[in-house]
This record gives sequence, structure tokens and C-alpha cells, in this order.
Amino acid sequence: MGVEGCTKCIKYLLFVFNFIFWLAGGIILGVALWLRHDSQTTNILYLQLGDKQAPNTFYVGIYILIAVGAVMMFVGFLGCYGAIQESQCLLGTFFTCLVILFACEVAAGIWGFVNKDQIAKDVKQFYDQALQQALMGDSDASNAKAVVKTFHETLDCCGSDTVTATFTPVWRDDLCRKDALKNLFENSNCHKKIDELFSGKLYLIGIAAVVVAVIMIFEMILSMVLCCGIRNSSVY
Repeated sequence: MGVEGCTKCIKYLLFVFNFIFWLAGGIILGVALWLRHDSQTTNILYLQLGDKQAPNTFYVGIYILIAVGAVMMFVGFLGCYGAIQESQCLLGTFFTCLVILFACEVAAGIWGFVNKDQIAKDVKQFYDQALQQALMGDSDASNAKAVVKTFHETLDCCGSDTVTATFTPVWRDDLCRKDALKNLFENSNCHKKIDELFSGKLYLIGIAAVVVAVIMIFEMILSMVLCCGIRNSSVY
């Protein structure tokens, strides 16, 4: 016997929310893949200075986001099918998956909050080391010079602070553009540009996580109510 009255409305409401959840999973998966293959981050995080690889902590978060997007699409489909079929088994499985996914999202959110400043800090340290080797003419100067020029060309910056952003183009025109006056007024040092690059992407991930968390809470409530309605209708 099918559900009737308010429970039937909840059934279709849950279907609509699950469809939105499925779409959100697809959007998150698409955004994660875009972040993974974004030219700016790829150019920087694929660099290697001697035996040292550029910090790739940022990619750990991206891989988690890809997995979350894929699982969300599966769970959303499961919820839609379970709601239409009025299956307590499927809805129970759906609810369990939601709880697990919500717990993983909270854990990932905590990890991201703890590491949000560390990601940019590691990349800035990597850049500073390369810049020092390139300026001082160390044994790995040619490799360091290539790394530094990639940073400068990708982020349109020069130097680690305002002073080096202004005077490095004069001192080493092979590393930076010669427009020192423009650099001075724009304050286009690489530390600032690295912060802007990663903070913008992390804010985007954070907004997506909050929206998904709100949808998941509504779905957990609706799925519990629908399961109770199905159980009551089967009794009568």
C-alpha cells in the first residue's frame, strides 16, 4: 500500500531534494576536476627544485572533493530511487550513507580549516628557497631560475615582498620584468599572489561544503519521516 496525505508530499519532497543533491554532487565533481587541472595551480604544484617537489597538500583536499562529488551522485540516485519505490531498505541504506558522508565532510572541513594557512605557507617557503638559489647563483641555479620564472609568469608577480618586487627586476632582469615602478604601485609580490590564489579556491570549496551540509541535514530529516510514514502505512 502506497503512502498517502502528508507522507506522500514528503516522498516527492525527498525526491526533489535528492535530485538537487545529485546535481550538487555533479557540480562539486566538476569544480574539483577544474581545480585539479587549473593551469595556475598545476604550473606551480608540478614544479621540482632539485630533489624537492613543490608542496602538494592542496591536491589532497582536491582528491577528497572528487571522491565526495562522486559519492554524492551515487547517494543522490539511491535516495531518488528509494523515495519513488517507497523502499525502507533503500531509504535506510541512503540514510546510513548520508550519515557517513556527513561525518566525512565534517572531518574534511576540520582538516581544511587547520591546513588553510599551511598550504600557502608551504608554497611560499618553496618559492623563497628557489628565489634565494636563483639570486645567489647556487649549484642548482639553473633549475631554481626556471622555478622562479614559472612562478613569476604564472602569477604575474616578482619577489617575495614589496622591496624585492621593486628592485629584483633592476638587479636581475632575467628573472622579472623591468617595470619596477609598476611593481611598486601594484605591490605585485609573489607572497601576496600565492595567498590570493589559494585563499580564493579554498573559499570556493568552503561555500560548496556548507551548501551540501545544509541539504544533507534536510534529507536526513525527510528520510526518517518518510521511513516512519511507510512503516505506519504498511501496518494499516
